[in-house]
Amino acid sequence: MDRKKKAQLVRHFTEAIPYSKALSMYLEELGEGDAVISMPYDARFVGDPTTGVIHGGAVSALMDTTGGAAVMSHPDAPLVTATLDLRIDYMRAATPGQRIVCRAECYHVTRSVAFMRAVAHDDDADNPIATATGAFTADGGKPSVATPGAPT
Repeated sequence: MDRKKKAQLVRHFTEAIPYSKALSMYLEELGEGDAVISMPYDARFVGDPTTGVIHGGAVSALMDTTGGAAVMSHPDAPLVTATLDLRIDYMRAATPGQRIVCRAECYHVTRSVAFMRAVAHDDDADNPIATATGAFTADGGKPSVATPGAPT
């Protein structure tokens, strides 16, 4: 599949995910193995009403979605993927009122697994909110172990 068509499909898929819509995620950039998605500040996503800080679950969803988009856009990865493992290290609380931006890179693809790393920040890009590493499926839905009689 050509790069432009794959990018269109990744954009459509990312924007069609119900929680991406609910969190108002916006795909800002998509390259060959990297993606940038932002999420505006919204009082509905506040985890601590006294501080106005966005809930870590919303940040986690943003990082997972951005990682998946980066994997799907990689030339050696299939268009469909699922999260196998996601580790997030929270560095600090997001600044209330500021949008959060996540940049992810798919840096390695094997026959069955794609690996990514991501950073999320608010207006202070030099001071991350969180970093993440993750593993995503990369087998395109093929069985990982040969099954007698199964097509290969």
